[in-house]
Amino acid sequence: MTYKPVPWDNKAREKILADPETRTIYEATKLQIDLAIKLKKARIKRKMTQDDVAEIMHTKKPAISRLETSSDDIKNFPSLLTLIKFASAIGYELKFGLTPIKGVRKEKIEGHREK
Repeated sequence: MTYKPVPWDNKAREKILADPETRTIYEATKLQIDLAIKLKKARIKRKMTQDDVAEIMHTKKPAISRLETSSDDIKNFPSLLTLIKFASAIGYELKFGLTPIKGVRKEKIEGHREK
C-alpha cells in the first residue's frame, strides 16, 4: 500500500490546521503513517517476513500487520516500546528528534507555561 496524501485546497487546509488540536492530530497521524511505511520497507529490505518479526517479538503476524498498516485512529497508535521492539527485531535502531516549529515565537511559547 502506497501512502498518497489526498490533495486539498490550501485555503481550506490552512483554516482547518489553524486549530492547534486539529494540527496536532494531523501531524501525529502523518508521522504514524510515515513510520509504518518505513518499518515495512526496512523489514522487506532485511528479507524478513511478518512471521519472522512476530516470532522475534513474541507476538502473532496480525499484530505486525497492524503495525505496518497503521491507522488514522491516534488512540490506537502503538506504544513507543512496541515501535522500538519492532525496529530492533528487524535490526534497526529507532531514533526521534525535535524540530522547532517555523513561525512560533518564543513569547508565544512562554505564554503557555504554567504559573
